[in-house]
Amino acid sequence: MTEPPRMLDIEGLDGPLGQRVYGVLRDKILNMTFEPGMVLRKGALCAELGVSRSPVAEALSRLSSEGLVDIVPQSATRVSRLSLAELREESFLREAVEVAAVAKVAQERSDEQLARLTRNLRLQGLLVEDADIPGFFEADVAFHELILSFTGFPKVVAAAGQLSLQLQRARMLLLPAPGRPAEAVAEHQTILDAIRAQNPKAARDAMSYHLGQLIDRITPLERQHPGYFRTTM
Repeated sequence: MTEPPRMLDIEGLDGPLGQRVYGVLRDKILNMTFEPGMVLRKGALCAELGVSRSPVAEALSRLSSEGLVDIVPQSATRVSRLSLAELREESFLREAVEVAAVAKVAQERSDEQLARLTRNLRLQGLLVEDADIPGFFEADVAFHELILSFTGFPKVVAAAGQLSLQLQRARMLLLPAPGRPAEAVAEHQTILDAIRAQNPKAARDAMSYHLGQLIDRITPLERQHPGYFRTTM
């Protein structure tokens, strides 16, 4: 395994040192810069980040608790490989939460909330036209987070995010597929139209369709990228 690329920088980030180290490493894992199975050597991470071993160890411990790294004592720390079983479970949970959320938002949405979703969707379209896949991914995530936040339940966004960490990594492999970002924008438009019409049933159906096909798209990834997946026992 190659060492992590030298692109770690915590300068300019806010918060305690351990939190900043954790945030940088987590982002690199979620955006697949640190690929599943990659070895993370504490010494190399310390050198790149310019920190002592303590905040790195703290960050790796947190990432391990989230299932993003595997720590083998007296051996190596690796970015965790994906599991199709876990992805199916996360997909199920994500759909349950977001379908309920979008129905509530469609029933109760304000004009200001509708305007924010509309602006986000316009941005998605522009990013797809520019072939800016990373930018589109961020706007895509923001669209879903907006809907979750509009439920008025403060814990929903954080809980939903924790429920779909592995899905986020798998989706990074899907988005470059030709035509998929444009399809996602069209599906988001259908969701937005239902919210605009304040039609909870149509919103549920549109979100269920949008999210329900995800696992069918993810399943072939195990064959296409076998090194990224855990061997089924």
